[in-house]
Amino acid sequence: MDWTRTPALIRRSVPPATRRRTTLTAVLAGALAVGFLVGASNARGETAGPARAECPADLAGKATCYTGRDANGAYYAIAVPADWNGSLVVHAHGGPDLGAESDPTRSLDDLGRWSVMVKEGYAWAGSSYRRGGYGTRMAAADTESVRRLFVEEFGTPRRTYAHGQSWGGNVAAKVVETYGAGDRGRHGAYDGALLTNGVLGGGSRGYDYRVDLRVVYQYYCANHPRPTEPQYPLWQGLRAGSTMTSAVLRARLQECTGYAYPAQERTALQQRNLDDILAVTRIPERTLESHLRFATFTFRDIVHDRLGGRNPFGNQGVRYSGSHDDAALNAGVERFAPDPTAVRDLSYDSDLTGKVSIPVLTLHAIDDPTAFVEHEAAYRATLHGARRDGHLVQTFTRESEHSELSDAEYANSMAALDAWVRKGRKPTAGSVAASCAAFDGTYGTGCFYDPAFRPAPYASRVEPRPGGLRWPAMTADQERAWSRIDGVGIAP
Repeated sequence: MDWTRTPALIRRSVPPATRRRTTLTAVLAGALAVGFLVGASNARGETAGPARAECPADLAGKATCYTGRDANGAYYAIAVPADWNGSLVVHAHGGPDLGAESDPTRSLDDLGRWSVMVKEGYAWAGSSYRRGGYGTRMAAADTESVRRLFVEEFGTPRRTYAHGQSWGGNVAAKVVETYGAGDRGRHGAYDGALLTNGVLGGGSRGYDYRVDLRVVYQYYCANHPRPTEPQYPLWQGLRAGSTMTSAVLRARLQECTGYAYPAQERTALQQRNLDDILAVTRIPERTLESHLRFATFTFRDIVHDRLGGRNPFGNQGVRYSGSHDDAALNAGVERFAPDPTAVRDLSYDSDLTGKVSIPVLTLHAIDDPTAFVEHEAAYRATLHGARRDGHLVQTFTRESEHSELSDAEYANSMAALDAWVRKGRKPTAGSVAASCAAFDGTYGTGCFYDPAFRPAPYASRVEPRPGGLRWPAMTADQERAWSRIDGVGIAP
């Protein structure tokens, strides 16, 4: 069976219609109070309906906010603006966070971060997901759950849009394929989607550059693990019982490369190590630490906690280049091949088929240092391979951040997507860029579009593994076949 396929009916988590508004009398003092409000009922396997909560500061007086916990244990937040335009944005957050439980503050933090959507008149709903750790289909199911909770409480919106940021872009793209409009004109739960700085290469290929970082780093630094410590294959990220912390990892990265020092304070060996690691992996210096953390702690989560110790990663046949001695590097770097069943389960959980039947607009920073812009090329190739790229418009900006772009651009993107859905006129990168100035008059955060930009193929940034030039990475036929295998994928 498919571990994460949503049942036909999600268990009801709000009171009947006759009692809905009377249940909203409890007011939270702040974000942390959510856990105290619903903790007791969830300990008994019960759920509380949405309760009034304090809105983020910049929404005070502009919206009414609610929080709660769904039947699967995922905390969520909802905001309804005073001047609601009747449409809903359902948000999928990035990460994944690695805590064992759902974080009661995460969805409220996300509401504050994406308050621009509410200021533009959209209701907003976001889930913290039922647990931390990897699980794209799980996160998609929890995103759909909060949409259903919204509908039960406030009625069916005029239009519903999915929004995903970073890994949440992967989640929202999975939402589109799973819950969006069906073929032959069948209307699904979502009318369109906005994906911003999305990790759109999927799990089976989208982390290969971090696999490369893990092995290249160890070749030069030999301190993760040290020779005196228990050894383990590097595809594990970190051995299961390790107590290493992020602070310890930073110290080892600093020891080897001096990355946190000004260049003049690094030793010659540190500078050469740093130069070689960056040149070979093509990872920006400013995000080297965060990528190494992912290739350590998130890889451990994927391998040990989600795949039962099986290896979904490989680098056989990859030729590393750009160092001061490529021959020595390629002769000495650790090599490994993936377990086919692990690849299948990670692919089923997170890869995209391209089976899209609703408008999808993407916004991506050209110099995104975390989710490289070539992820967009992978996504276009995925939809093209599925003959669905007519549903896709991609826009790019001359920005260099991953977690936050211009509010004017977010507002403009939502307006362009909404107009596409309502009027049926597909925008272009040029028309989206041209409409941004009106929103910048409100937000003053700038418009940085480059309508002429086209990302290079994903393989130009990340050395492809066998079969890595074909997209989609998982076809719709493969998805159907794998879904019939008992226990396929990643358990929620």
